[in-house]
Amino acid sequence: MKKRGFCIFYKNLYWGSSLKKHSLIKWRLVHGRGQFNIFCITRSMNDRDQLDIIHCAFLKQSYYLEHPVMIYGVAKSYDEALELVVKISDEAIQNGYEGRLLAYLDRE
Repeated sequence: MKKRGFCIFYKNLYWGSSLKKHSLIKWRLVHGRGQFNIFCITRSMNDRDQLDIIHCAFLKQSYYLEHPVMIYGVAKSYDEALELVVKISDEAIQNGYEGRLLAYLDRE
């Protein structure tokens, strides 16, 4: 069985403004390497919500090797992740996707 990695990245990934070394952060997330202050905006695991904000430590669970999670944004703190969700929401509203964040993100 081939390892697929712990996550899949959105093609237009949203980055928090305080993050540096994007390629290193992405590599560590895919390979399950530890990082202390990284929060990911992911597709929700339930049907009621659209997006979740999780700490990157959750991605080290073996479940995510078989079921990689889609990451739409990466931030250095929970507050910065909330700002990214607001930014995604604003962009969705400007493009006519009021309240349908996943439809906006997956439109292409």
